[in-house]
Amino acid sequence: MRRRAFREIPPTAGLPLRAADLLPRRGALPETLAEQLGTPPLLLTCSGTAALLVALRTLSERAPHRRVVVVPAYTCPLVAIAVHSLGLHLRLCDTRPGHFDMDPAALARVCGADTLAVVPTHLAGLVADVDMARAIARQAGAWVVEDAAQALGARDRGWSVGLRGDIGFFSLAAGKGLSIYEGGLLTARDPSLRAALQRVHDMLASRGGGWELRRCVELLGLAALYRPEGLALAYGRPLRRKLRQGDPVAAVGDRFAAGIPLHRVGRWRQGVGTHAAARWPAFLAERRAQASPRVARLQQIDGLEVIRPGADAEGSWPFLLLRLPDEALRNAVLARLWTAGVGVSRLFVHALPDYAYLADRVPREPMPNARDFAQRTLTLSNSPWLDDATFEEVATVIGRVLGALPSRRGETQVSAI
Repeated sequence: MRRRAFREIPPTAGLPLRAADLLPRRGALPETLAEQLGTPPLLLTCSGTAALLVALRTLSERAPHRRVVVVPAYTCPLVAIAVHSLGLHLRLCDTRPGHFDMDPAALARVCGADTLAVVPTHLAGLVADVDMARAIARQAGAWVVEDAAQALGARDRGWSVGLRGDIGFFSLAAGKGLSIYEGGLLTARDPSLRAALQRVHDMLASRGGGWELRRCVELLGLAALYRPEGLALAYGRPLRRKLRQGDPVAAVGDRFAAGIPLHRVGRWRQGVGTHAAARWPAFLAERRAQASPRVARLQQIDGLEVIRPGADAEGSWPFLLLRLPDEALRNAVLARLWTAGVGVSRLFVHALPDYAYLADRVPREPMPNARDFAQRTLTLSNSPWLDDATFEEVATVIGRVLGALPSRRGETQVSAI
């Protein structure tokens, strides 16, 4: 597929900022989003990873003899970095076949008396089975921390994700729907636990003038460049350079530093987020409306699975998560589309045990389902800049690559939670 010169569709659907959003305003961002989401009060942190770190530190103070955190084997490397930074032990749980959610039988095997927390993860704006994770965690006496970093706005049985476990957190990073370049939100249903989270955050978070100044500059850059023309320079050019160098981990952005900044979010960035939040519910509704016919179109392609939320859940659809019949066909699609500037990418390059730079933090254990999922999936942006004509071109390319497969009509083509 021919690359669009000087244009790049972002891999995820982030809300573009406007010049008026940058005007000074007293920030009420956590309060605004709590009202929109229907959650208990939200604690604003400097990143989603910082929110996870605060959550785990709070729980470890309550149960210092429990040192193990159980996470899905297919998730963001930052989760492993956060666990390791606290001196806790990471324990991996393999995923369900053909999915990112934790396998119930595997989860029951890895939870025990040493388990501090289980971290079910809502990926790609979709909804994990938190009730299953909570039931198994309760049997082991552990807490549940919902990782909703990629699922701001997703709903489970009519309620925001992040509320079925003990603690939930979201991300406001670049490309994550509503963004202040880097930020996080943290909440708990129990008021005493919310108070403990606030206390730990206030203890750990510095004033961080240097970090906050850096984030302000980065947010200005995001406001200026988060559009197809700017992304061709800021995202597309580095992506293609890293792929030419044979480094897909860097191309996707899966390589992270060991240190996790912990500082307070300044008033100006809070104000920018508050301005933008007024448009976010409508933007979220538009993403859902755009995703529906596109999912239906992709379902018509034999051999392609579209990962969707279950019947009682509603995704936020920052992008579409697609699973192909095997790694070779996935790679053949990527060879035609990844560098074409049309919003095709990968979520995480590897299952956690397969990142070489995490060897000192992640157990080197076989996780066959998670590895298979990493090898067979790709993502397609649900950005408003991916117009219908370009989307149809992408669907046509995928269909042609899979066209040599024997017909599979009549088989289930949608994987639901």
